[in-house]
This record gives sequence, C-alpha cells and structure tokens, in this order.
Amino acid sequence: VQLQASGGGLVQAGGSPRLSCAASGSIFRINAMGWYRQAPGKQRELVATITSGGSTNYASSVKGRFTISRDNAKNTVYLQIDSLKPEDTAVYYCNTDVKTTLLASSRNYWGRGTLVTVSS
Repeated sequence: VQLQASGGGLVQAGGSPRLSCAASGSIFRINAMGWYRQAPGKQRELVATITSGGSTNYASSVKGRFTISRDNAKNTVYLQIDSLKPEDTAVYYCNTDVKTTLLASSRNYWGRGTLVTVSS
C-alpha cells in the first residue's frame, strides 16, 4: 500500500490550500484516515482523523479552520486548510488503517508527507 500526498507548497498567510492523499496498492478496505504534521524542531502531532463512516476528530489548534474529508471511491483523504497561519508551517503526513484482504488484520501506513510553508 502506498500513500501519495500532494497540495503542499509556499502559501501566503490567510490562504486556503487543499491537501490530498491517495492510497493505492492491494486494498480491500480503508478504515480510519488522518492527517498529522511536524513543524521544524517539533514532534509530529495529530491534525485530524476521519472514520470510514465520516466521523471526524480535530486537534484543538486547528478546529474551525481545517476540514478533513474523504472520497471512499477514490481511496483519497483531503485536508482543506482555511485562514492559514505562519504556525501552520509543517510537513503534513497522511495516515491510514488498511485491510489488504478480508481476513487480514488492519495495518497502519504513512505517506511521505507534503511540506506546507506559510509566508507572512
């Protein structure tokens, strides 16, 4: 299973980038999907998660500005970022729980990350 993230880059403060992460490979079912981020010199932290049924969870620092969504037909998770702030500068990683077959246990996978740099 591979995760390919896109949508990062240099964005002005106040901007609204949209990150995407597509899962590919041997996939029977994708359970939870999520986004994490790691700012320079800091630990990786949870940004948002979404279950297969669409229930969402957000870090308090992004609630109200970030929106996570998913397209199950495309095995893709999105992160809409609004009112971008300099402190949102980080590498954003997608994360998924995937069952590769009906009988296989769910495994956790990480994407390589996409860098979002906020210019003020």
